[in-house]
This record gives sequence, structure tokens and C-alpha cells, in this order.
Amino acid sequence: MTIPVLREFWIKGRNRSVRAESKRKASFPSKHDDEVTNNTEGWVINIEEKLNQVSSFKKEDSWLDHCIFRVPRNLRVLEPKAYIPQLVSIGPYHRGKARLKEMEKHKWRLLQHVLERTGLQVKLLLEAMSELEETARRCYANQFEYMDSGEFVEMMLLDACFVLELLNASINGLIYCGYSWGDPIFSSRGVLPCIQRDMLMLENQLPLFVLDRLFALTCDPNQTESVSQLALQFFDSIIPECRNLHHGLTSSTYRGLHLLHVVRQCLLPSSKATFQREDAKEHQPQLVGHCVTMLRDSGVKFQKKNSGKFMDIEFKKGVLHIPPLVIHDSTKSIFLNLMAFEQCYSHCSNHVTSYIRFMDGIINSSRDVGYLLDKGIIDHGLGSEEEVAFLFNTLCKDIAFDINDCYLSSVYADVNRYFDRKWHWWEASLMHQYLSNPWAILSLLAAILLLVFTLTQTFYTVFSYYKIK
Repeated sequence: MTIPVLREFWIKGRNRSVRAESKRKASFPSKHDDEVTNNTEGWVINIEEKLNQVSSFKKEDSWLDHCIFRVPRNLRVLEPKAYIPQLVSIGPYHRGKARLKEMEKHKWRLLQHVLERTGLQVKLLLEAMSELEETARRCYANQFEYMDSGEFVEMMLLDACFVLELLNASINGLIYCGYSWGDPIFSSRGVLPCIQRDMLMLENQLPLFVLDRLFALTCDPNQTESVSQLALQFFDSIIPECRNLHHGLTSSTYRGLHLLHVVRQCLLPSSKATFQREDAKEHQPQLVGHCVTMLRDSGVKFQKKNSGKFMDIEFKKGVLHIPPLVIHDSTKSIFLNLMAFEQCYSHCSNHVTSYIRFMDGIINSSRDVGYLLDKGIIDHGLGSEEEVAFLFNTLCKDIAFDINDCYLSSVYADVNRYFDRKWHWWEASLMHQYLSNPWAILSLLAAILLLVFTLTQTFYTVFSYYKIK
């Protein structure tokens, strides 16, 4: 036999042996095969039990209604105090915490005060809250099965009443709402700012429709402002940008999710600032990796923009127009919770995250902060410029960000394009070295005049020589 014939004969024989072995195992399964079969059946049962548990997560896409979330662990571990209320619990996430129980007695006191002032029966308010329970539960990312209907409705009533009384008394006055000047909640200078900060934490929210329903039942019939409008006035002391923005806000044209969302919506830049040119879209934008000092060296100028919204940033003809931003002790917590909401809620843009990323890019040191301070772009109440720089450089840690999904992408593209042109560097160097002060200008003019005189003298000397000759 030839070698090819022998190889073919060997392959056929091996295939017959494999088929025979398979038939033998099928007819007489071994102990090992029985063990594998038993293990497989056990695995199937285990997986089927776990799949049956999925029904507890409500397959009807209930997460689409979620708008009040637990802050992701990777963010919480970095700045736990920024996300955890220190004085008052609003909503179910932190209800019953030992450190917050002191405020619970004030909630009951305020509820009693509302009933006495309005003459309403508590049964009416409980029935109104009960009608909203199912919808309100769907707003939270956690199900809170351990809270029965009675406890959840009680929580809604107490917390909503507490929030509304804070808004009413702070805006309309203590006497108007029937409180004394010495009330421990409204008159204490140290308590109210901390409560305001707690009320702007992502985990410390009530659905806005709960506040709206209770407000409609308990407010003065002559009250013309909505809960959202009152909230913007209430938070004006810690977010000055809210000032006067509530006038154009009406319940018929605006629907917020909760108070944190209301504040975020009022801070969003104007449509003009969010507009992206087509040529900017064609170029893949890159983050501005240049601080204020480097941008100034390249010829970029900074100018305070007269806008009530600090995110209205524009770049025109080599000038960065940035609205003023006021920074204080609560700014860090507010920004972190706004960014956490943008990370968790998929139905909103990432405008706050984009703004913080931009400011983080242009601020690297206290020198950068000092220059923005001189220009009126930043005003802070922190200890030093170093603290402001550290604030911006740490806010976006572990925050997901896509430059292509950014309302400032055209600004990034224009600034980087301007920065890369050498002519702007030469022009800026000339301005900084020779035209930065009157004495430098005089020195430059003197040098130019001396050069002109020298050239003139040389010309006449040469001209005289050839004329005589």
C-alpha cells in the first residue's frame, strides 16, 4: 500500500473506534457520567430558582421611573459627608437614623402647627398622601419593602410638611406663618444653612408631586407662587445664581422631579450657550489641558460675563467669557450631588459635570484662582486660593465623562485651536514683555526711535558719500 492509502485506512479505523466508544457510553453510562448528569441537573435547578427571583425586581421596567437614587459606592467612599444628611432626613433612605432623630420631633410640631393654622383634619392630608404612595415608591431606586403602607405615608406627610413650612416661613416670614422669632428651626443662624445643604442631597429627596399636592391643600388661597418658585428663593442664600430665576418659572411650563432637580434645571445654560456649530462637530474635541496661566501665555483673555447662569461659557475672538461663580462651604456638597444625579439619571444631560470638568481643566494652582478672582469670575469664602484649586481638582474624581457628550465641546475645540497657533503666542509674548505697563511701552518707543534715527543717519551718510563721489 502507498502512504496516502495507509493514512486513509488509519483515519477510517479511528473514526469507527470513536463511534463505537460513544455507543458503548450511551448504552452503559459510567459512574463519572452519572455524577456529571446529577451536577448539571443541580445547576439547572439553582439557576432556575435565581431566575424566578428576578420577578421581585419588577420586570415591567419600573426603573424607568426612578429619579431618587442611592449614591454609587465608588463616589460615596471618596466624600461620604457630602452625600449623608447631618441634621434632617427627607424621604426613606435615612429615615430612623439615630443622629437625625432630634429633628423628628420638630416635624411633628410643624405638622401640628399646619393643622391648627389651616383648620384641616389630619385624615384629609393622610388620604391625599395615600393616593400618591404607589407612584412615590416608584421614584426611589430602592423598594423599601420593610416599610408598610402606613409608615411610608406617614413619612411622606411629615417630611413634605416640614419642607413646605421651611419654604413658606423663609420666604413669607415667621410672623406670617404663625411662628415666633425664637423658633429653634427658623431663627438659628447655624441650623438653617445646614438644613438647606441636607435638602439638596440626592438621597434626601421627596418627589415634587408630593410637595405640590400637600401645598395645594395647605397654602394660603392668595398664594401665587409654586413650590418650585419658593424653593429657588429659599436656596438663593447658598446658590446665588438662583436669584431672580424663579420669576419665569411656572408650574404649567415646568415639571421638576424633586428639589435637587429643580435647582439643577434653573442653573442650566441658555440655549445659545449649548449650541454646537457644525464645524466643531466635525473635529473630535479634546479636553482643555491648559490652565489659566498657559492660556494667557498663548494669548487667551478672560472676561467676566454678565449672566445669571454660571454655566453660560463662551469663547469669542480669543476671549473666554465666563460668568461669575460664588464658592462657599456648601458648594462642594451641592456640586457633588448634582453630578451624582447626572450619573444615575439617564434622562438628563451632563451639563453640571461638563462645567466642573472645564473649570478643573483651567484651574491647576492658586495662581490660576487668583487671576480669576481678580477678573471677578470667582468669588469664594474659603480659607485660601489653594483650597479653591483643590476643590475643583478633586470634584470630578471617579466621575464618568464623555467629551463628545458635552455642551462645551465647541468651546473646547475653539480654545485648543487658538492655543495651537504660534502667532498668538508671539503676540501674547510681545504684549506681556513690552506692552504690559507704561514704562515698558516708553522703553519700546525709545528703542524704536533710536533705531529709526540710526537708520536715518546711516542713510544720509551713505547718500552723501555717493553724492560727493
